[in-house]
Amino acid sequence: MSIQPIYSKSIPYTLLLLADPYIDMINSYIHESFLYGIQSGNDYIGVYALYPIDESSVEIKNIAVREDHQQKGFGKQLLQHALSEAHKRGFRDVLIGTGNSSIPQLSFYQKLGFEVTAIKKNFFIEHYKEPIYENGIQCKHMIVLTKHIASNL
Repeated sequence: MSIQPIYSKSIPYTLLLLADPYIDMINSYIHESFLYGIQSGNDYIGVYALYPIDESSVEIKNIAVREDHQQKGFGKQLLQHALSEAHKRGFRDVLIGTGNSSIPQLSFYQKLGFEVTAIKKNFFIEHYKEPIYENGIQCKHMIVLTKHIASNL
């Protein structure tokens, strides 16, 4: 299975909603993002959205793998593809944000070389209508991680 661009006519919202539970938030960035996915047959099993911030920085706004395909390496494959695409497009820094309650994701990103660079206090409280809970913890703050890719991947 290879990772291919996804065009706006076939946005896999079901997958994107796994990582970001509000469609209004997804719609605020998805149409300005480079969208890629892994297909199995006619169905997407993984997806990510790469959103340009400025000429040197890009953010992975959404990365998700269908629940029945998790823990099989697809997330890592998507993340590595995102880093490669960012590098090809001339970006030097890749950012990714996740909730303070997203313990597995925080570990995963750091193992792949991302470092915590910022905390957006109360981000999820201010931008989402309903409280989000993960791992028995309320998701309040966005943890921003960054990986510098100018000279390495």
